[in-house]
Amino acid sequence: MNTRPLTDDEARHALTRQKRAATGLLAFMGGLTAVGYLAPLYGWVSENLWLDTLRAGAKAGVVGGLADWFAVTALFRHPMGLPIPHTAIIPAQKERLGRALGRFVTTQVFTEEEVDRVLARIDLPGFVGRLLSDPATAATLTSGLVGAVPQLLERLEDGRASAAVDRTLPLLLGGSNLAPVIARGLRALVDGNHHQEVLTFLLQQLKSGLQAREPALRTMIEERVREQGGRLLGWAIGGSIASKVLVAASEELDRINPDDSTIREGFTAWVHSEIDRLENDPKRADDLSQVLKTVFSHETMQTWGSDIWARVKRMIGTDLEREDGWSATLIREALFRLAAQAQDDPTMRARIEETARKSVHRSLPYLREHLSNFIASVVGNWDAVSVSEKLELRVGRDLQYVRVNGTLVGFGVGALLSLFLELVFGVTGQ
Repeated sequence: MNTRPLTDDEARHALTRQKRAATGLLAFMGGLTAVGYLAPLYGWVSENLWLDTLRAGAKAGVVGGLADWFAVTALFRHPMGLPIPHTAIIPAQKERLGRALGRFVTTQVFTEEEVDRVLARIDLPGFVGRLLSDPATAATLTSGLVGAVPQLLERLEDGRASAAVDRTLPLLLGGSNLAPVIARGLRALVDGNHHQEVLTFLLQQLKSGLQAREPALRTMIEERVREQGGRLLGWAIGGSIASKVLVAASEELDRINPDDSTIREGFTAWVHSEIDRLENDPKRADDLSQVLKTVFSHETMQTWGSDIWARVKRMIGTDLEREDGWSATLIREALFRLAAQAQDDPTMRARIEETARKSVHRSLPYLREHLSNFIASVVGNWDAVSVSEKLELRVGRDLQYVRVNGTLVGFGVGALLSLFLELVFGVTGQ
């Protein structure tokens, strides 16, 4: 079935046809009344019960048709242009009509029950899932979110962000529950043997430092030998002792470096013992918290917090310029996971439905108030003639059936009433 709404021209033509049909039926009743009275005068028929019934029905049909024509016309204009009181109701009451229409729509249509009924009929989670899984939509959302990040970073003042970092670091790193967290983190590093990587790094840095400062260390050792043994002894064996000390230090560092060295095993045991102390010794945990509070409250660390924010901001800005950057990749993967969950995960589907329902319910009072005022202002600002024309085009065709029904019902009731009175009381409808 075609449910396309009619255009104004189509509605106007349909209204004209219905008006002609209703007026034609009224004219027919008027003609039938005239024929009923003229027929005996010209000898076409003689006076009888059925002629009286026909005349009574035709007269009642004319009265009913005229009454309904007056009622329908009075809604939109003055009948025959006469300023009869309580006619042209819609043009005269368009402001009140607008307010009443606004109240009706907001109180009877935009209700919690109707919203819940509509949301229950549509698969909102499925729609969200299909929308997010569409490559074009996902690409558009990703581009939009990535493009919004630089504006967000610009609006976030650097001073305020760095101050937040300054305030947050002492709280995070100096909390009373921090020691167990650090202990668990360290234990995870040890279990993954990552602590040896730290030791290797320190050994490499120490060895590089010795090599870079070897001349200065040699000179320092020779001076110590001269101070302890005299100038002659220093001149004789100072250089030799310095070489042996430096070579021995380098060899010792090389001996520590292998993964199976005794010192590395000892380092692992020491780290395990320190982790146990952090987990089981409240005083040790409290000492760590106090040290961290002191360190991260220092002005140097506050400067470091500002530097952290500046570095993070630059890093994010650089990454956002890349289509394959981690920011864009993270957003795309998040949208993909959300699309899959919205379609297949019952918990996520229920959460989306509940969030949508609560959001609409919270916004309903605002929508009702503004929608009611909007409808009232729109209808109130319409020209009176335009109001009548718009409404008549949309409902006038159905109102013409009121005229047709009034004419036919009047004819039927008038005829039956006349026949009843004649048969029971011998009184005609003349």
